Amino acid sequence: MTDEITDITIIGGGPTGLFSTFYAGMRQMSVRLIDSLPELGGQLTELYPDKYIYDVGGFPKILAKDLVDNLVEQAQYADPEFHLGETVQSYRKEDDHFVLTTDQGEYLTRTILITAGVGAFQPRKLGLDNEAEFEGASLQYAVRDLAKFRDKDVVVLGGGDSALDWALMLEDLAKSVTLVHRRERFTAHENTVQKVKNSSVNVKTSLNVTEIRGEAGQIEELVLSSKKGDDEEVIKADQLIVNFGNISSLGPLKEWGLKLDKNSIEVDAHMETNIAGIFAAGDVTTFEGKVKLIATGFGEAPVAISYAKSSYDSKSRIQPKHSTAVFKQD
Repeated sequence: MTDEITDITIIGGGPTGLFSTFYAGMRQMSVRLIDSLPELGGQLTELYPDKYIYDVGGFPKILAKDLVDNLVEQAQYADPEFHLGETVQSYRKEDDHFVLTTDQGEYLTRTILITAGVGAFQPRKLGLDNEAEFEGASLQYAVRDLAKFRDKDVVVLGGGDSALDWALMLEDLAKSVTLVHRRERFTAHENTVQKVKNSSVNVKTSLNVTEIRGEAGQIEELVLSSKKGDDEEVIKADQLIVNFGNISSLGPLKEWGLKLDKNSIEVDAHMETNIAGIFAAGDVTTFEGKVKLIATGFGEAPVAISYAKSSYDSKSRIQPKHSTAVFKQD
């Protein structure tokens, strides 16, 4: 354990954690960031680095991996201490600081900011007996290599933004794209749904995959059935993308005594949890009116950082100078 006390330790290296790191640097705070994943970027890096993000201000569209690269570059302004592949376990309060314990050591910190997104996650699967035989070869839960789908008959399962975005991105790359949703209505943004309707993507609703046919890891056909089982269809497929979301867990954080609403951490208007000195921001949080978007996390980060600083520095201002006053102009 080092004797040096860091001003803030950020748990989670996704978009909100990275922007929080930068903003802590703007407030002249020393920063440590800890993430259990081996790379920065959270779900953007792990699940869809080559998917376009459309709902970040200033970017009509940007690849997830490029957004992460920009955020990492921006975060360097704080001269942060990154600890990747390290899992936070517990904390204890000592005098005016916390002692944060991970699977690799202990760290002293004045405040803690949790930006863990959905927490530890694993993909929600189809639940078919032979599903594992095709995983990684012709059945994917995340898209990390677009070239794998070139000139293939691709089937995408899901009704949210990610599923529809993938269907649209693969439209000009794949031989064919079929979007299958188990319900009649999609949960994606209305604009995205309209784009799919106007595209060449073959849309099938109120159906789900009930059988995978193929051998040696290669899918050949999919059997689609209605919920009642009174409608069945067999379609050709080379690649299957299952986008049913993720099963997430806060892991050890659930034992911290934080006030939770299901799998989300309740925060007040200052982004502070029920434990003084521990703050949270981004998708991991919940409060009345919460909208879970990357853009929302970017807005919550400066609030959390500013109040975290004021919690140990009574002379600090909640409303800091604008960035135009901090950076020298060319």
